Amino acid sequence: MTTFDSAIELFPIFRERVWGRESLAPFFPDHPRKERIGEVWFTFEENFTSARLKLGELLRDHSDLLGTAFDLRYPGICPILVKLLFTSERLSVQVHPDDAYAQQHHDSLGKTEAWYVLDVQPPGELAVGFKEPITPERLQSSAESGEIEQLLNWRIARRGETIFTPAGTVHAIGAGLTICEIQENSDITYRLYDYGRPRELHLEHGARVSSLGPHEYEANPVSLAAGRDELVACEYFRIERIRPAERFKIPGNMLSYAIVICVDGGGTLCDTKACQGQAWFIPAGAEAVPVDAPGSEWIVTYLAEEPMLGLQVE
Repeated sequence: MTTFDSAIELFPIFRERVWGRESLAPFFPDHPRKERIGEVWFTFEENFTSARLKLGELLRDHSDLLGTAFDLRYPGICPILVKLLFTSERLSVQVHPDDAYAQQHHDSLGKTEAWYVLDVQPPGELAVGFKEPITPERLQSSAESGEIEQLLNWRIARRGETIFTPAGTVHAIGAGLTICEIQENSDITYRLYDYGRPRELHLEHGARVSSLGPHEYEANPVSLAAGRDELVACEYFRIERIRPAERFKIPGNMLSYAIVICVDGGGTLCDTKACQGQAWFIPAGAEAVPVDAPGSEWIVTYLAEEPMLGLQVE
């Protein structure tokens, strides 16, 4: 029986990226500006926690914290990886494999993901899928020539929108975006085109897994209650946006774990100060987690067949 019966804070890992930013304000205004940070990870194995252990160590020793989401194939892995992305240049044109392909070639989970757009500054663009169907041969030749950049369906992102990108979706994130990314816990990325940067491409793998037509998946918010919207529901995660007028409460004794991240404003969580850019792991079976945060915004993600019962928003 686990002794971890309350929320566990997840301390961020900052990842340098060529397309990242020196300033991460307002999320991490005090972070040193010595390098370009593109990704901030919260649920990787190496993330330190308020339990004084890395998350991977914690989950290997206490697999019951994941509840029904525990996967015997990947002990010590939190199935959902939560990130914040900060872009100042275009990311590579890329694609991710599904579970079967990733398992066969990398002994890894696949990578279905969703992006919740937190902020948009010019040019604030992204591309998901192609404008029209193309052939595998056209994918290969356009990736080699750079024409693929023109074949993709680029558009301006909108603050507050959600983009769902199942494995196999060819995509690219542009400059000027701040995004909360929820994904399967995998770092398998096949770069198809990288604007001349001297980084490795993965055309052989990428061509095998890419969907070669327009993007067909719409993520339309569904209101579950006042201040509570479901943004995405798939077999790998559910994502909810919580906008309390005063407070909300994550119910106790959940069958599976949940991740909670503050994306705007702040308040208190379990009587502890909570700020924009902080995240918590809520163990399966834990006590209820009260959050007092008037006028704030939160993302809650978890794995379940139905929306979380008992989540109260006031």
